[in-house]
Amino acid sequence: MSDTRKIGSRTKIVASVVVFSALYTILRHIQIIPMIGVPAGKFSASDALAPLYGIILGPYAGGLSVTLGTFLAIASGRSVAFLGLDFLPALANAVAIGSLIRRKWGPVVVLNAVLLLLFLLSPYSLLLVPIPLGSTTSSVPFAWLHIIAFIVLISPLGRKAAQWIETLKMPRITIALVILAFIGTMMQHLTGNLVYQLVLGPISGAKPGDLTGFWLSIFFVYPWERLVLVLLTVVIGTPLIRALKKSFFLFEK
Repeated sequence: MSDTRKIGSRTKIVASVVVFSALYTILRHIQIIPMIGVPAGKFSASDALAPLYGIILGPYAGGLSVTLGTFLAIASGRSVAFLGLDFLPALANAVAIGSLIRRKWGPVVVLNAVLLLLFLLSPYSLLLVPIPLGSTTSSVPFAWLHIIAFIVLISPLGRKAAQWIETLKMPRITIALVILAFIGTMMQHLTGNLVYQLVLGPISGAKPGDLTGFWLSIFFVYPWERLVLVLLTVVIGTPLIRALKKSFFLFEK
């Protein structure tokens, strides 16, 4: 019986990866909002799915589905971006949130801390943004929203959200989705920033000062971009997770 259950579980995982990879591929072709600072770049509908893949499929199957879906989209005509490394941001999102759902809080904290430190220590990053305030000028950390997301992760909310997501009670599922999507989306943004730096900097030969204009152009925009993605995740995820939980697809031990 144990072997039969293992075979059934493996079959379910493989089937889920196939189905969700195909769905990710389709949504990867649907562009929703422009990506400020990246010529002709646009966010895809699939960007709102990354945390949901982690919640539904877990860190491994969810991350694999995101990766396969990205490359299948390229194979089916989606343009290659950042030398094919653009799967990494959504992968980090799905793996992190999938790990939180599986109660692996520590590795997610370490991953987030490493990503944040790499960004802050990178010579290609912009640490402080000057903000005119009347006759004076104040400086605001570029990564202020990432720091808030990290604080939310290490706070009790980072752990409670994983518990709340397993209930059918409203509004706990919605609140949990907001928290998890916020954490995952900001980790996705950090990873995307590092990929952008890697491709344009060491690989393409740009100097650190060459990227200053990019950081300034997105500073006032990226929080709103992330808000849109978080809201899309919550709108899609709340009814989806409730339906899948009722069908016993989710949270099997």
